Amino acid sequence: MQTKHQIQQLLVSAGVLPNKNFGQHFLIDLNLMRVLIDSAHIGSDDIVLEVGCGTGSLTEGLAEQAGYCIAVEVDDTLVRIAKNQLAQNENVNVINTDILESKHTISGAVIAAIEEARKKHGGRLLLVANLPYNVACPVMLNLVTRPTVADEMYVTVQKQVAERMSAKPGSGDYGTLSIFLSATGEVKTERILKPTVFWPQPQVESAMVSFVRKEEKVSRVKSMELFGEVINLFMGHRRKMLKGCTKFAVGELAKIDNWLAVFEQCSINPTHRPEKLMPEDYIAIANICREHNNIRHDLFGI
Repeated sequence: MQTKHQIQQLLVSAGVLPNKNFGQHFLIDLNLMRVLIDSAHIGSDDIVLEVGCGTGSLTEGLAEQAGYCIAVEVDDTLVRIAKNQLAQNENVNVINTDILESKHTISGAVIAAIEEARKKHGGRLLLVANLPYNVACPVMLNLVTRPTVADEMYVTVQKQVAERMSAKPGSGDYGTLSIFLSATGEVKTERILKPTVFWPQPQVESAMVSFVRKEEKVSRVKSMELFGEVINLFMGHRRKMLKGCTKFAVGELAKIDNWLAVFEQCSINPTHRPEKLMPEDYIAIANICREHNNIRHDLFGI
């Protein structure tokens, strides 16, 4: 792992400075890097995904323990530095790409690398990263909801993002991210990080956060796609009453012709606001909607 001085020297040698457009703030506290790595309890058969590997500082520590490490970096210059630094690590694949093909899609190159790694390694898929500020939320959402899911995540993020990850109903930070994470696993803020542990120093505090996927929770969600549609429908109009939000339904949800019956079956008051509902309420709504649409399909063949 690299000290602040070593990272600075690598950048100077390459003739570049940290790129604000990519949200580059390098974690320079080696003790905290070790804490982040140790908290994941990485096994020799685990696959680790690191997003925003920079110069490969954290990657070096991850490679010591992981069966395979997929390090993603969008900055061409940093990729060249990281590949040079990690040249001796045969279990590391540095991929030069944007982790997101779109807001709702992880890079195809990254997905392919994960699938290839799974042919040789049967352990967990772990996201362990000092996440770039500008992609943190969509990356985590994709790794919870999409076909390729992370078993666990150990990340540093802005403190505000950490608060959104663990927010409770009724709070201003409560939203799509907190609902999905609560519905599928357990979130824990491990510690708050001062700006001084990064270079360049960000203007906000950060946090080290863990997420552990729980299959007993995931199994309650009959359709993750429909669950997401329900959350987007209601939280997209969080200040309205639930019954008022339903007129904006699209896709599968537009086929529901009696929303009041759905709310009644879920024992939910239709005059409540979406921001007050528990994650379990959203699961119940999604499951009932799925049941209603399946019955409609059986009866009418549509």
